[in-house]
Amino acid sequence: QVQLVESGGGLVQTGGSLRLSCAASGRTFSAYAMGWFRRAPGKEREFVAVINWNGGSTYYSESAKGRFTISLDYAKGTVYLQMNSLKPEDTAVYYCAARASNGVLTTDSWYNYWGQGTQVTVSS
Repeated sequence: QVQLVESGGGLVQTGGSLRLSCAASGRTFSAYAMGWFRRAPGKEREFVAVINWNGGSTYYSESAKGRFTISLDYAKGTVYLQMNSLKPEDTAVYYCAARASNGVLTTDSWYNYWGQGTQVTVSS
């Protein structure tokens, strides 16, 4: 069974940075899509970024492009989301998700493993 544990959320001012971590365990992640999603209060969960263990392909949402970077530490089994130039509209609970795949998946319903989420709050 895959287990995902997020950390790194917190309160930051507009323009600040945070790095989220997702520690993955339970499988050999040779070909898994690892996605970050977020849910803001009163809104649907939305895609943020994805990376694949098999080759490191990445894809970003338009709102994340140029500000966020997703990366892998193969030795630690951890996925990171470096978030820079944060805005109040980035305030949300951020979730890590995983699914066995060779692709980069952007739809939340395609993922079958989820972490518990970590809160990110950006003050204006």
